[in-house]
Amino acid sequence: MSTAAQTVQQLKQAIINAFKKAQELELLSKEAQIPDFTIETPADRSHGDLATNAAMVSARAFRLAPRKIAEIITQNISLDETNLARFEIAGPGFINFFYDRSFYANVLKEIKSQGKNYGRSNYGEGKSVIVEFVSANPTGPMHIGNARGGALGDTLSSVLDYAGYKVAREFYVNDAGNQIEKFATSLEIRYMQMYKDGYELPEDAYHGQDIIDHAKNFADIHGDKYVETSSEERRKALVAYALPLNIQGLERDLMKYRIKYDRWFRESTLHNDGSVKKIVELLTEKGHTYEQDGAVWFKAAQFGADKDFVLVRSNGLPTYVVPDIAYHYDKLVTRNFDKAVDVLGADHHGYVPRLKAALTALGVDASKLDVVLMQMVFLVKDGERVKLSKRSGKAITLVTLLDEIPIDAARFFFNLREANTPLEFDLDLAVEQSSKNPVYYVQYAHARICNIIKILAQENIFPTDCTDEDYALLTAPEEIELINKLSAFTDEIISSAKDYDPSRITRYVYDVATLFHKFYNACHVKNDDTSLMQARLALCIATKTVIANILDMFKIDAPESM
Repeated sequence: MSTAAQTVQQLKQAIINAFKKAQELELLSKEAQIPDFTIETPADRSHGDLATNAAMVSARAFRLAPRKIAEIITQNISLDETNLARFEIAGPGFINFFYDRSFYANVLKEIKSQGKNYGRSNYGEGKSVIVEFVSANPTGPMHIGNARGGALGDTLSSVLDYAGYKVAREFYVNDAGNQIEKFATSLEIRYMQMYKDGYELPEDAYHGQDIIDHAKNFADIHGDKYVETSSEERRKALVAYALPLNIQGLERDLMKYRIKYDRWFRESTLHNDGSVKKIVELLTEKGHTYEQDGAVWFKAAQFGADKDFVLVRSNGLPTYVVPDIAYHYDKLVTRNFDKAVDVLGADHHGYVPRLKAALTALGVDASKLDVVLMQMVFLVKDGERVKLSKRSGKAITLVTLLDEIPIDAARFFFNLREANTPLEFDLDLAVEQSSKNPVYYVQYAHARICNIIKILAQENIFPTDCTDEDYALLTAPEEIELINKLSAFTDEIISSAKDYDPSRITRYVYDVATLFHKFYNACHVKNDDTSLMQARLALCIATKTVIANILDMFKIDAPESM
């Protein structure tokens, strides 16, 4: 448990003990139950480091004014054995508490002792979580939305790992269904256009240069061998050639983006092993389907969806949602993950209730599936949004983006906003080496600390073990503010994991960098007081540890010089 969390626990017990003591002294009714109360960090730290509403929520139970209850609590509370020094009653009955000097010393000692593990917790209790993200169709290159989904899903996986979950990263390869048929059509027509006239590419086909390149390379290998064969044979050969290359390309490009999956799961396996067919059979056996106009429908409205939907078309082919149901059934039942998290585009908002309805009908706890819906990305250059045209083949892909900007910037910038918020990605800012660039600003704080350590070492000044008395010398507002921020790291990770929001950590590390630069400008690390110098050096190293841990979590470089 972190020092900050431990202090909250200490305070909670101290308040409960104060209530019980007051009841024993008959200052409060013995019959009344002590209600649940909260302890939180005030927005304005001048009001206290921690605050409780214990007196406010007890008014009805004890039939006394909150202010009177607050006075009774504070008269009977003991802060011995806590990291707290004093308290104040505020307003109608809030009680504010202030940290003791021991709190700040304990935070810095905790960071030093835990090092690379600082920020980790057992909040997740080792429960297994599978995070599926990107899962781009293997019919073409990844677009900017996939770039955001990649950074978001990969960093979220790291956050969950830090929070004590056992995490698996997975890419779902849609190598079956309508998009593969469209892929085959596009390849076939581009191939035939090289040998015969009269072949026009449908408007809804894939028009990208990658399709043309695949067809040409296929022709370089096979020539006109497939011109006179059946369309079925020709399409099968083209897909067998191009699809593996595309999947390899996806894996290669994501590795360049520093994303490594634990598994690439192919949709085709669900068709081949009978899982798709089994889902329809299970739902039918349970009485949750009916036939209409030759199609098999699922009674989805009975399980929370807006309306029923088709599982199997009148031609006997399953709709796209059936393999998706089978896939999630596989994750939560066959592989028995405690939780499945999908990172999807916002256009999937109507799809989620359908999926959850099907899982519920199958007897699966649908609350085990959580979906992070991600809003659109808008690229900005020279102050204006860059127009994209995916159908024309001129879209800016993940690869072209990473050719333009550093990977560090891409991974950081895509996590600057919550997933449910549209994101404007400033291409000019991403390459700018100044304090205006948030990732540069954070990396510079790390490099600045490394430089401080290096300069002191050149003068034979090295870090030593500080005593509590040494740490007690850190009293400047800039020092206290920075330590308070460092102490919150573990709780920030837990909150980020709860909300599936890694942007919370992006903002947090930016704040850490800001407070460090503020401390650096106000407090000279090297000074004539050796004890104070060592305490400030320890604070620098603690800050460096937190920044490095976060950048490592984000798979972003933590440079020692810039």
